[in-house]
Amino acid sequence: MKVQVKKLHTLAGHRDCVYTLQGSSHTATFFSGSGDGMVVAWDLMQPENGRLIARVPNSVYALCHHKETDLLVAGQNYEGIHVLDWKNNLEVNSLQLTTAAIFDIQAHEQSLLVATGEGKVLLVDMQKMMVIKTVHAAGQSARTIAINEKRGEIAVGYSDNHIRVFGLEDLKLKFEWPAHTNSVFTVRYTPDSKFLISGARDARLKVWDTESAYSQSDEVVAHLYAINHLDFSPDGKHFVTCSMDKSIKVWDSEKLKLLKVIDRARHAGHGTSVNKVLWTSYKNQLLSASDDRTVSVWNINFETPGL
Repeated sequence: MKVQVKKLHTLAGHRDCVYTLQGSSHTATFFSGSGDGMVVAWDLMQPENGRLIARVPNSVYALCHHKETDLLVAGQNYEGIHVLDWKNNLEVNSLQLTTAAIFDIQAHEQSLLVATGEGKVLLVDMQKMMVIKTVHAAGQSARTIAINEKRGEIAVGYSDNHIRVFGLEDLKLKFEWPAHTNSVFTVRYTPDSKFLISGARDARLKVWDTESAYSQSDEVVAHLYAINHLDFSPDGKHFVTCSMDKSIKVWDSEKLKLLKVIDRARHAGHGTSVNKVLWTSYKNQLLSASDDRTVSVWNINFETPGL
């Protein structure tokens, strides 16, 4: 399969590293958060001008769009979460949670799951704006959360090299294992819920079989340095990884086969660490965020030989 990559836009305006990207219910709308505390809304139909919707005192590593309310939740390091009415540039609520970094926020129904640098996963009720459960399963940071609605489980990657799987409703520990030789930075369930893919500071991608008690089913040395994040294409057939080695890689989901490397030399890619990727359903465009303070917009085309 031939993969054609074209850089469409470079979105500038952040004054520090861009750490996170988040989609919304509006196909062309997405959000970015950065080390300068800026939270910006972007429209892929008119991508040149971002709209500042909030500015908080510390870095924003995590953003979460809450579909039921169409609100945006920003995690402010060393403080807590801010609930934003992004359409009207209003902060509608906030909750102090931690004196550590907030690495990930995921939404489930009327709740938020928040991963912190203290090694805690907090369950927050969005309506009451209060913590209703805390799971402190590790002495080192909880870095990444993935929700498996079908199995009623959440997987959490930690800086103690472990992945821990909890029940979605009760947050009781179901599985735990040393998954990598260094911090686990990203975990994502495959769209069919049958596998969990993890990426870590050890630059390895690993695949875990959810139907066989998370036994390992595959592994590949994917990058030169830490894998920061991964995201699936809208059709689930491919996924992308991004790394501290400044590259983005496109993979075949089923075969775990590398199809394309997007980097500075070949595609005018990022010149520093790529921190986050977001594969949108707007014209299949891919977004990447980097320490170079920009967000890149990519067109990815797949061509099957002979067709």
